[in-house]
Amino acid sequence: MSDSGYTLWSGFLAHRYSPHSMKTQAILFDLGGVLIKLGGVVQLGQFIGVADEAEIWRRWLMSNWVRRYERGLCARTEFSHGMVEEHGLEMTPEAFLEAFRRWPLGFFPGAEALVRSVDPRLIVACLSNTNELHWTEQEDADRVHRLFSLQFLSHEIGLIKPDREVFDFVADAINCAPSAILFLDDNLINVEGAREAGWEAEHAVGVQESHTILTRRGFLV
Repeated sequence: MSDSGYTLWSGFLAHRYSPHSMKTQAILFDLGGVLIKLGGVVQLGQFIGVADEAEIWRRWLMSNWVRRYERGLCARTEFSHGMVEEHGLEMTPEAFLEAFRRWPLGFFPGAEALVRSVDPRLIVACLSNTNELHWTEQEDADRVHRLFSLQFLSHEIGLIKPDREVFDFVADAINCAPSAILFLDDNLINVEGAREAGWEAEHAVGVQESHTILTRRGFLV
């Protein structure tokens, strides 16, 4: 974890939330694919010669260079060179980085309203594998930053989904039993990781599926 990330989370950990009377005490949202439209999945598949979306995401999440960059352990230039080499891409690192920069396409319609309609008695946060490039330069960046006062970002906390450590860290940070957390993510591998850590987790792609899940569970007002 970077010094700035350590300072941020050390300060946050000193402020714990009081237990909520409801069984579910916290709702955590993934960002890309749940609230933010991603345009890079098909393009990444074309780069690496894979058509199946689940396999594309599996390779992405297990990539050594993705895991390094999205934990804040290398610079964007190292990441782009590493990705080109790791996957044997027929493009320059600079071209890859420019394409990668454009993958987040901004909020899905209704995303902000959905988050704001969650029962205010619940803790609401985001838990996202992301990186300094996408977090600071994506479309709608300012709106994304303002939407969540509580943010768990892989490149700041030095932990990444679907590793068990990130789910344990977040549960401890918000002072919730794992079973009291509901997590929505568009990648099944992350949903399975959350469940293995004891969380309630559901697969949700986009705002409508997320809305349906939260409505069924009675968490919207």
